[in-house]
Amino acid sequence: MKKLIALTVLTISFAGASAFAESFTGVVSDAMCAKNPAKASSPDHAACAAKCIKGGSPAVLIVGSKVFQVSNPDKIAPFAGKTITVDGSVAADTITVSSVK
Repeated sequence: MKKLIALTVLTISFAGASAFAESFTGVVSDAMCAKNPAKASSPDHAACAAKCIKGGSPAVLIVGSKVFQVSNPDKIAPFAGKTITVDGSVAADTITVSSVK
């Protein structure tokens, strides 16, 4: 019985770990252009990203070759084309941003 309780507590602690904030450093781009992460992460793309975000394309965060959707894109939209670090929680491929550095 004690082993079962210990195993249950351990399992719950691992499951809850994903709820803690993590830090992600990446480039803010728009969802449409992020289909090509290498191009969207280039410094020359900043003006295009800003224009596309203003035009309605959601802001995303490109971390390496991974593109994360952002559940609250208004927090990162002002940083279009820039490299930022965000703290937040991730579920699947979506980050909920709690702060931007």
